[in-house]
Amino acid sequence: MTMMKKLLTSAVASALMVGGAQAEISGDTVKIGYLADMSGTYRDLAGPNGLKAMEMAIADFGGKVKGAEIEVVSADDRNSPDVASSTVRRWVENEGVDMVGGLVASSVTIAATKILEENDKLGLVSGSAASSITNEHCTPNHIHYVYDTYALSIGTPTAIVQEGGKTWYILTADYAFGHAMEADVTRVVEANGGEIVGSIRHPFPTPDFSSFILQAQASGADVIALANAGADTTNAITTAAEFGVTQAGQTIAGLVVFLSDVHALGTEVAQGLQLTTGWYWDMNDETRAWADRFLEATGARPTMVHAGIYSSTMQYLKAVEATGSDDAQTVRKQMMETPINDMFAKNGRIREDGRMVHDMYLAQVKTPEESTGEWDLYDIVRTIPAEEAYRPLSESKCKLVNN
Repeated sequence: MTMMKKLLTSAVASALMVGGAQAEISGDTVKIGYLADMSGTYRDLAGPNGLKAMEMAIADFGGKVKGAEIEVVSADDRNSPDVASSTVRRWVENEGVDMVGGLVASSVTIAATKILEENDKLGLVSGSAASSITNEHCTPNHIHYVYDTYALSIGTPTAIVQEGGKTWYILTADYAFGHAMEADVTRVVEANGGEIVGSIRHPFPTPDFSSFILQAQASGADVIALANAGADTTNAITTAAEFGVTQAGQTIAGLVVFLSDVHALGTEVAQGLQLTTGWYWDMNDETRAWADRFLEATGARPTMVHAGIYSSTMQYLKAVEATGSDDAQTVRKQMMETPINDMFAKNGRIREDGRMVHDMYLAQVKTPEESTGEWDLYDIVRTIPAEEAYRPLSESKCKLVNN
């Protein structure tokens, strides 16, 4: 009788454990939201192709996790924090969304992550640049994956100042990302013995950069730095070329430049441009193999954001599978404990402030003569080690960090 009771007790306990594990994934679906600029200034660097990268990750994972279907919903945030807030609130409060990925404009991300924190859901930020996202705006409910203004400022400005570009004039997109980029670049330029001789902030987005480029040109600075991104960057570089800025001896520094930007400009205009990137499609066999699949699916080579969306989505699903849960804190903890080794990063890791740290790369745009094809655009000049690239935790203002 005692043996029978033990067997029954064991069977009941096992059933409860199985039932409990199944119950940890809410409902029978893991639901992911993709939020990005799908039609505006940042469309090419993330946009619809970022959604395709996310869908590729889900397909490669098998379409299910722990028996639960994986469902994706998407929306165009129109680069509006208000649109982002209302969309994310609807998703997490009414539609059962567990995780929101994409997240490009920094003002959108800061607004969205506040809603995610209120509702204890998870955000994976792959497109935003402002380093404040894991500094003063950090939350326990998001991870910043691909790059940030701190890391970008370590590469390009350092190299240009060391090459003799001592005086700088900065054109800044007038919102959170641009402000963070300007501050980080100023810090690096001055630390390397350079000087900021002036700056001007432009509306986001800006179709006509003529007056801004003329003011920068008139400053006489060695370097005109562009603390903007996407179509704003390509418009500014095109305007500078029309005004003969580089022919007159000034250097254009694109601080946030994507493969899609260089492709749009062409090597004739962009040749020699130095930039910092978190990933490049033609670095090795693994990156090329994934980029070939992406090209077949989209007709374009992936930016670092597209690659980061794929990687972060895959890491998320692996964490859900490992824990049997879609609870935000459970999954985030598992992601923090799991090194990232894939086609995007080697030995990447997620810190307590939510910053995913990995090697960054200083690149230079090839000349038309050096380029062997439409997407053969970069030479990788040097690797910037992860520990050098990102803000030290000792300098962090994040509430999650014990300095």
